[in-house]
Amino acid sequence: MDTHVDSGADSQVTQPWNKSKLTGAKPPLSPKHVWAIRTRLLLLKRFRDLALFNLAIDSKLRGCNLVGLRIADVAAHGYAVDRASVRQRKTGRPVRFEITEQTRQAIDDHLSHRSEASSPCLFPGRGPAGHLTARQSHDDWLGRILLWHAFTA
Repeated sequence: MDTHVDSGADSQVTQPWNKSKLTGAKPPLSPKHVWAIRTRLLLLKRFRDLALFNLAIDSKLRGCNLVGLRIADVAAHGYAVDRASVRQRKTGRPVRFEITEQTRQAIDDHLSHRSEASSPCLFPGRGPAGHLTARQSHDDWLGRILLWHAFTA
């Protein structure tokens, strides 16, 4: 006599969705990938995205702090400065960082091509916050860059 009791549920074991996928922290972008992304953004004349990407690399700020930057933080007199200081939203501590020459050039290009001169935000967004939100930033370009990096790694 068969002692197996069928519970009525599917007896087939399902595989987890992330089996054979890398989980956890992803490896950082290599210098080769950083230069490839910068070159592509420059060739496509995506000045805002290039300034945002370069500032992210230079400052190592969290996304919420990066997209909340104001023009006065990095270009108080109409052109980008050598060093900037920003108060972190999470910790409340000031962070001082150096802005490289290529990032300063990208910021200057972004400011000269910007159509919305009335906003004090460096990266104006679509919503009532006035600045680009981390979600809008991710949806717009960061997701595509990280996806490109994942496929080329």
